[in-house]
Amino acid sequence: MQPPSPRILVVDDESTLSELLSMALRYEGWEVRTAPDGREALQVARGFRPDAVVLDMMLPDMDGLDVLRRLRAERPDVPVLFLTARDAVEDRVAGLTAGGDDYVTKPFSLEELVARLRGLLRRLHRATAPDEAVLVVGDLVMNEDSREVTRGGHEVRLTATEFELLRFFMRNPRRVLSKAQILDRVWNYDFGGQVNVVELYVSYLRRKIDAGHPPMIHTMRGAGYVLRPAA
Repeated sequence: MQPPSPRILVVDDESTLSELLSMALRYEGWEVRTAPDGREALQVARGFRPDAVVLDMMLPDMDGLDVLRRLRAERPDVPVLFLTARDAVEDRVAGLTAGGDDYVTKPFSLEELVARLRGLLRRLHRATAPDEAVLVVGDLVMNEDSREVTRGGHEVRLTATEFELLRFFMRNPRRVLSKAQILDRVWNYDFGGQVNVVELYVSYLRRKIDAGHPPMIHTMRGAGYVLRPAA
């Protein structure tokens, strides 16, 4: 039996662009729904339950960041790819800070956007062998199949990108990982050399993984980061 087609929600008030994106994504065999504004996007998302969302930063009724926060409240693990007409690094980081997983800057090529979405979907649904499904480092446990993470028996809720970053750490315990390695493995490309996105997501993980516990994620100055069982 073939797996169901990925469901993609495209949120953009430019009808011509939405139609073009929809055609390109349906050509990939994906199921697509569109919404012209934030309110309709949230309504569609509740019923459609997309596997990934393509979200414009600038919408007529609300900011794309507000839409993302509301999506995250209901679906904390759905990958979100931002569309932005702005090319400033701070705008990209703002979207990632709010919980976005990736972005493309207008104008963009359809091939690039499709490739980015494929990458997000692979990260979300990457298959693992049964004997490799559970990773354990100290009191930190990750089930790669169910995407559940616990520390000391308590659930830790992560976004898709946070999960992938933690998985990379947990597959390489006690190994110092450079920012360049993390960018290449987790994002599959660099942000024009903007390694601050790594620092940003490591800080997110620390808040969720290390808060109230002895720290496991350590900074190795000039070298990168390392995950070690707590003392």
